[in-house]
Amino acid sequence: MGSGGGRGCMAVSTNSSSAELWPQPMGSGGGRGCLAAGMAAAGSGAEEAAAGGDGGSSGAAAPGRAQIFGTVVDTFLEKLVAAGSYQRFANCYRSFYKLQPEVTRSIYDQFISQLQISVKEEIQEVKEEGNLEGLFNSLDKIVEEAKNQEEPAWRPSGLPEEDVRSAVVPYLLKHRSYLRRLLGEKQEENRKVAESVLAGRERIVELQQLIQARKCAWQAISKEQRELIMTFQEPQ
Repeated sequence: MGSGGGRGCMAVSTNSSSAELWPQPMGSGGGRGCLAAGMAAAGSGAEEAAAGGDGGSSGAAAPGRAQIFGTVVDTFLEKLVAAGSYQRFANCYRSFYKLQPEVTRSIYDQFISQLQISVKEEIQEVKEEGNLEGLFNSLDKIVEEAKNQEEPAWRPSGLPEEDVRSAVVPYLLKHRSYLRRLLGEKQEENRKVAESVLAGRERIVELQQLIQARKCAWQAISKEQRELIMTFQEPQ
């Protein structure tokens, strides 16, 4: 198809659920203009569906954010397909449709199928890279736990110094208490080690005194033995 293959591209109105078709002249970017208009309508419809579903479920258990996100994606795809109906697609490429209606239908089916697959793959990739499932579940858990909280939640006072102090001072006090406890344990351990060293030194002194006493006793005995031997020796 050339740049003027479809002369009657439609403008999709997002002010109502049924978009109107307005013939618009198409240049080389006519197909992209139709697609952009269709996606704009689909996005608007998805937002309306999500808002309506959220408001209607107030009486029942509120769905999780991951479930809401999936519903928004599904609704967006439905609205996208509805906004890009075959009749609108054929109206965008009216000249080609008149010449090859069956080929136009085949191209449209392939286009819609590939578009849905591409959108799902892109959204899935974003969910995996950003870990959206885990973040949604964590946020749901935080909201659920906050429901039973009677005390008002913390809010910044507007003075950075006070806000930082209120957050940092409790941590520093806790850390100081931990360091003091650790210091006391080390001091007690050092005291026991010092007592053990002093006891060892006293034991060494006692052993030295005992060794000296036994040495003196041995020397005295040895002297007595020599004198006794001398008395039994015959005179020269």
